[in-house]
Amino acid sequence: MRRILKLSLTAVAGLLSALPALAQQAGQLQETAHQGGLPQITQTHTFAGQIFWTIVTFTLLYLAVAKIILPRIAGTMEERQDKIDDDLTRADKLKAEADQVMAEYDEGLRQSRAEASTLLRAAQEAWEAEAAERNAAEDAKLAEKLKADEARIAQARSEAEGNLKSIAATVAVALTDKLIGVTPGEQQVSQAVDASAQR
Repeated sequence: MRRILKLSLTAVAGLLSALPALAQQAGQLQETAHQGGLPQITQTHTFAGQIFWTIVTFTLLYLAVAKIILPRIAGTMEERQDKIDDDLTRADKLKAEADQVMAEYDEGLRQSRAEASTLLRAAQEAWEAEAAERNAAEDAKLAEKLKADEARIAQARSEAEGNLKSIAATVAVALTDKLIGVTPGEQQVSQAVDASAQR
């Protein structure tokens, strides 16, 4: 910025120092213009004023750009850079938070899976123990029922054998009486049925 200002002031000083030479050239051009030529070149009496106002206008424009426009542009650029830096810082912070949340989520998921596996194993063991207990109870009930059934069967067999002997004795007495007309005694019939059952 200072460099541009120095160059501009040097150019203005050079133009101011060249004014007398330009005026002399303007005089010479005016003399030749009376002989004929372009009107822009022939009106040399306005050269000094035009150069002066050109320098003034350039200086005012330069000052307006240097003091007003460029600082505003620089301020806007600085604000934008600050906003960009702030956004980048915030984005880095959010990324770090997101990474931390993701790590916590993964850890929670791993713990949940481990707990679920433990609970599943415990439930399976409890179910197996309960099934074994139920099976043992059912086996005990079946064994007890089997014993009761065997006792009933043995009793029924015993009763059936007793009834069979009684029926056999009655049939034997009836047959003997009918066939040979003799009624044997109960003791003889009982011995005959027992001897027949032992064969």
